[in-house]
Amino acid sequence: MSEEIFSKAAVGAARPEDAGFMREAIAEARRALYSTAPNPRVGCVIVRDGVVVGRGFHARAGEPHAEVFALREAGDAARGATAYVTLEPCSHHGRTPPCADALIAAGIARVVYAVGDPDPRVDGRGAAKLRAAGIAVSQGVLEEAASELNRGFLRRAGGGLPWVRAKVGASLDGRTALADGRSKWITSAEARADVQRLRAEAGVVLTGIGTVLADDPALTVRDPALLEAMRGRQVARVVLDPAGRLPANAQLRDGAAPTWWLVAEAVASKLAPTVAISNVGGSLLATPGAGRPSPRAVLELLAAHGVNDVLLEAGATLTGAWLAAGVVDELVVYYAPRLLGDAARPLALLSTDTPDPLAATPAWCLHEATAVGTDLRVTWRRVAN
Repeated sequence: MSEEIFSKAAVGAARPEDAGFMREAIAEARRALYSTAPNPRVGCVIVRDGVVVGRGFHARAGEPHAEVFALREAGDAARGATAYVTLEPCSHHGRTPPCADALIAAGIARVVYAVGDPDPRVDGRGAAKLRAAGIAVSQGVLEEAASELNRGFLRRAGGGLPWVRAKVGASLDGRTALADGRSKWITSAEARADVQRLRAEAGVVLTGIGTVLADDPALTVRDPALLEAMRGRQVARVVLDPAGRLPANAQLRDGAAPTWWLVAEAVASKLAPTVAISNVGGSLLATPGAGRPSPRAVLELLAAHGVNDVLLEAGATLTGAWLAAGVVDELVVYYAPRLLGDAARPLALLSTDTPDPLAATPAWCLHEATAVGTDLRVTWRRVAN
C-alpha cells in the first residue's frame, strides 16, 4: 500500500497552490530575459509551509543555474521544501554541476517544473533522477506560459530550427520606403526604441547585404537600461552576403558587437586568408552553394552555432524570401499613421509564380497589438500546418 501511495506522489498530481508559486518562478526567469542566451531563461522558488524561502534565476551562460541560487538563499529551510522550477532540472555535467543533484543534496521533498528540457542530455533524465532519490515530481504546471520564455531554445535543443521573428516598419498602406528607397523615419522614435528591446531579446540580428549597402545599419543595442539588463552580452549581428561585398568601413565591421559574415563557400575560401576577423568583429562563415543560400540552410548553420532566436531586420526582398519559405514564426509590424502610396516600396516582395498564390500564402493569427508612441505595433504568429 505504501508503495502505491509513493508511486502516485512521484507521478505528482498538481496542487491548488502550484500555479501561484510557478508564476513567481516565471517572474524570476524573466529577470534574465536579455542576458542568458544561448542558455534558456530559468527561474526557481523554494517554498516551505506555504512561504517562499528562496529565489533564484539563471543570469548568464557559465554561471550557476536558478536552482543553485534559490537553494543558497533558502539554506537549511530547503530540507523538506518544494522547489518550483520553470524548466526540468538538468542531470548532466556541463559548465556547471547537475541541478538535480543539488536539489537531492539539499533535502528537497518535492519538485514542480513547468516544461520538460528537450536537450538529449536531460529530456526526462532530470525528473527520473529526482524520483529515484524519493522526491515527488510534478510536471506541466503553467507549461504554456513558461514555454513562451524559451520558444527558440525548446525548439533548437530538440533538434529543430531557431525561432525567427521578422521586424518591419511600415505605413498604414503597408509601404516600407519611398520609391527612391528613402525610409528615415517612417516610424516614431518610440517605435525605434522598442526595436532595441527586440534586439536585446534575440540571439542574433540578421540582415542582408542589400540593407547594409543602402543604410549601413549598426544593428546594436544602445539603450543604457537594456545594456545593463544584458549583463555584458551584446547581440551578434549576422549579414547574409553570398558574394562577399561587405565594405571595409561598414558599421557591421566596427567591432562593437560580434559579427557573423555569411558568404558562399567559394568566396569564403578566397576571403579567409585576407580578412582580419577582428575587423569583422566575429566570424567568417561559409554557406552552401554559390548564390544566396536557402533560409533553412542559414537557420541550420545558426542552430549548429547554438542560436535559439533570430531577429530578421531586412529589406522587402530578403524578408519576402523568408516569409515565402515559411521559416518566419513571428511577424512584428510597426504601423505608422501615414500613407505613402502605391509607388512606394512594399512590406515584402513575395513570389507570385505559383498556380494559386493565395492558397500558398502562410496563415497568420493575431498575437498582440499595442500602441507604441504614435504607431501601432502588431504581432502576428504563423499558424502551424
